[in-house]
Amino acid sequence: MNAPPSANGVLIEISDVRKIYEMGSTAVNALDGVSLRVQKGEYLAIMGPSGSGKSTLMNIVGCLDTPTSGSYKLRGTEIRDRDDDELARIRNQEIGFIFQTFNLLPRADALHNVELPLIYAGRPAKERRERARSMLQMVGLGDRTHHRPNELSGGQRQRVAVARALVNGPSLVLADEPTGNLDSKTGLEIMALLDDIHKRGNTVILVTHEEEIAARAHRVVRLRDGRIESDRSTRAAAPPPA
Repeated sequence: MNAPPSANGVLIEISDVRKIYEMGSTAVNALDGVSLRVQKGEYLAIMGPSGSGKSTLMNIVGCLDTPTSGSYKLRGTEIRDRDDDELARIRNQEIGFIFQTFNLLPRADALHNVELPLIYAGRPAKERRERARSMLQMVGLGDRTHHRPNELSGGQRQRVAVARALVNGPSLVLADEPTGNLDSKTGLEIMALLDDIHKRGNTVILVTHEEEIAARAHRVVRLRDGRIESDRSTRAAAPPPA
C-alpha cells in the first residue's frame, strides 16, 4: 500500500470511518474503519464487488450521507458536524456529481439542466445562462442548448450531466459508474472528457466495476467487506532529473 500523501494540498481526509446500518435486529457494517487521504488534483478510482462499501463511501465523500463514527474532512472542514443546510451548500458549491442514470430533468432543456446548481446558489439569471452555455460549449454541445433529454443520445445526456457537474467550479468531481448506461464507443468518449477535466486541474473520483475504466485513473482503491483491500498508483514514478 502506498504511503499516505503529505498534509500539504489535502482535499479529502477520512479517518477510521465506520457506517453501520440497522436492518431489523441485524447491524450491517457497510464501512469498517476506512482511512483515506486524497490530494487536490488527484484522479482516483474506487473499485470493489457488490456489497464492498464503495457506494457508501461515495455517498459519504459526496455529503449525501454521514458516517456513524470517524472523521471526514473536506478542505479541512469536518463534515460530521454540519447541519442539513450546510451539507446542501457544500454539495452545491464544492462537489460536482455525475451519475450513471444522468439524473436530468426530463422536461427541461440542456441549458436549464446545466443551470440548476447556479439557480440553487442564487446566481443572477444572465450570469448563470452565460456560464451554462460556456459549459455546454466545453463538452461539445454548444448546438444542443435547447434540446430536452429525450432529444439527446445517451452520450449527449451524459455530457450535459458533466457540464452540470462543472458549472459551479467544484473542488471535487464524483462520477458514479459514468459509463454504465453507454455503449463502449460512447463510454470511451465520456472517459476522454473526464481525463480532460482532470488535466484542467479538477480532482476526480470515480466509482466503477470496469478494470479498463479504472486503469485510466492514476490511483485505484479497492474495497472488500467495508475495508480498503489495496490502494495503488497506476502510474510509474517519474524518473529523477538528469
